[in-house]
Amino acid sequence: MTALTQTNPAGQLNRYPPGDLAIWIFILAELAVFAIFFATYAFTRMNNVELFNQFQQHLDRDAALINTLALITSSYFVVRAVAAIREGASQICVRWLLAALGMGVLFLAVKSAEYGHHFSAGINLSTNSFYMFYLSLTFFHFMHVIMGMVILAAVALKARRGGYSIEDHTGVETGASYWHMVDLVWLILFPLVYVMH
Repeated sequence: MTALTQTNPAGQLNRYPPGDLAIWIFILAELAVFAIFFATYAFTRMNNVELFNQFQQHLDRDAALINTLALITSSYFVVRAVAAIREGASQICVRWLLAALGMGVLFLAVKSAEYGHHFSAGINLSTNSFYMFYLSLTFFHFMHVIMGMVILAAVALKARRGGYSIEDHTGVETGASYWHMVDLVWLILFPLVYVMH
């Protein structure tokens, strides 16, 4: 599959959308699944407002805010990695990707601590409809974070071995595009599940 291309002022070729076009089809499919999940959550919430408001108060918003900042920061690091490889700076690209992975590890650690707290309190998918949605939505996203980290790690490894250049860095842009999708989904999930009443 091919993407539209355009030459920037520096004479380099930019692809639109960036990365492999196949990843964008995958991203759109993933976003459609999350959209259905979010719409179902919102519909169920409208019919159980008191229950959802009550148990929403038991969530750790500070942990969720830390995770929000971690993912936003990681997306910035990924942007820097793409900028570096577009200039042919493979090792700088690797450093930015490793920094992004560090933020991903922080996200997983904080979320795992949240899950540990809930499970130790006897909370599970059958506790009530709020926790069923909370655990399902956040765990589905959690698995996407892991997948995104695997992709970034593979990209970083290839970049470290000199597998990308100014002329050929589609893989970095592809991994970055997926990671930004993971971040975008959390930026919707966070206020929807943790904040909105």
